[in-house]
Amino acid sequence: SVLGVSRSGYYKWRTTPPSDRKKRREQLLARIEYHFYDNDAIYGSPKITQKLHEEGFTVGEKTVGRLMRARDLRSEAMGKFKVQTTDSNHDFPIAPNWLNQHFDVCTKPNQVWVTDI
Repeated sequence: SVLGVSRSGYYKWRTTPPSDRKKRREQLLARIEYHFYDNDAIYGSPKITQKLHEEGFTVGEKTVGRLMRARDLRSEAMGKFKVQTTDSNHDFPIAPNWLNQHFDVCTKPNQVWVTDI
């Protein structure tokens, strides 16, 4: 009576099995959460939609995004890749430069070998 629902309507609602749409939505949500957490919470709706298509689901990106918003699943933005160069401030011994950029020191093969990393 508080909700303004008839007694028979309430009991019918309680005993009615879930619809096909609701079952499919729950199945989709389970797969969305699986892919979201399996990929360290960095996948958004485009990539998760692609994964679902690979599994055989027919679903749109907007639907996946809406279901993700309903469950508060937001992808974490990755920072821009920054190249980490060599740290020159160290106390390790530095190998001596025997050639000193004079590459014409050899008169026979296999006297001097040079490499670059």
